[in-house]
Amino acid sequence: MKLQQLKYVREIARRDLSVSAAANALHTSQPGVSNQVQLLEAELGLQIFERHGKRLTNLTPVGKSVVEMADRVLLDVENIHQLAADNRDAQTGTLSIGTTHTQARYALPNAIKAFSLRYPNVHLNIVQGTPTDVAEMAATGRVDIAIATEGLSKFESLAILPCYDWNRSIVVPPAHPLLTESKLTLKAIADYPILTYVMGFTGRAQQDQAFIDQDLHPNVIFTATDADVIKTYVELELGIGIIASMAFDPQKDAPLNALDAKHLFKPSTTHMGIRRGSYLRGFSYEFIKLFAPHLDQKTVEQAITI
Repeated sequence: MKLQQLKYVREIARRDLSVSAAANALHTSQPGVSNQVQLLEAELGLQIFERHGKRLTNLTPVGKSVVEMADRVLLDVENIHQLAADNRDAQTGTLSIGTTHTQARYALPNAIKAFSLRYPNVHLNIVQGTPTDVAEMAATGRVDIAIATEGLSKFESLAILPCYDWNRSIVVPPAHPLLTESKLTLKAIADYPILTYVMGFTGRAQQDQAFIDQDLHPNVIFTATDADVIKTYVELELGIGIIASMAFDPQKDAPLNALDAKHLFKPSTTHMGIRRGSYLRGFSYEFIKLFAPHLDQKTVEQAITI
């Protein structure tokens, strides 16, 4: 049995039983992957995959157990590499963070700058994607840490830690009627075309629930994943924007105005997802504490320990 064979089996399972997709992900040939899987099955004397002709159709019951065990073995192998790297040179390495545009643009810069000054020889790899994308990256070990507001809870293999709470602002063009409201209400907001985040991003579900609770039906005419895009179209007077408050800078975003809406919406929480059982390099704990000071090493270790 070879570790490479276990990698092939695990990747096929992750890629919806597509050998070609697994081969592409592992930068190897499809015939090579198929051959190694068959050799492993012959050595073990069991079938890992059910087949219809040459096509894989499912994992066998014992195959599911093999994949689960292979995942644990490969995680331990990666942990050994990380442990060895920490002992060779604790100041050098790579830290991969999967996150959304909003977090990368508005929440992470201060922590990243401080970390880079403290660890100039650590390469920071910031991978952006949807909340579900970055959660899946952390769950499968492609990034060390995932940071997002949604999506992380879909993966049981992730330990999820709260980082910070945030709320929303209503962004309007100059001289908009909402600027004259003595007290901003959801009903007043619902009278105007709304530009906001797409579903599954930046607390959108919680935002919508506030309108539902008051039996209001806001006219959402435009959605985007990026607050900067939303602000651009608010400036063109397409409608009013609902964005994360951290995404508005009074100086940079002038002549737009932001109205505080924290009294209208429940706060959302940005979380950090880390694969359970993984070994984090020492500098990873330093980054986590810079981003979320209440998450010290002991707290994180307790959360990710299986």
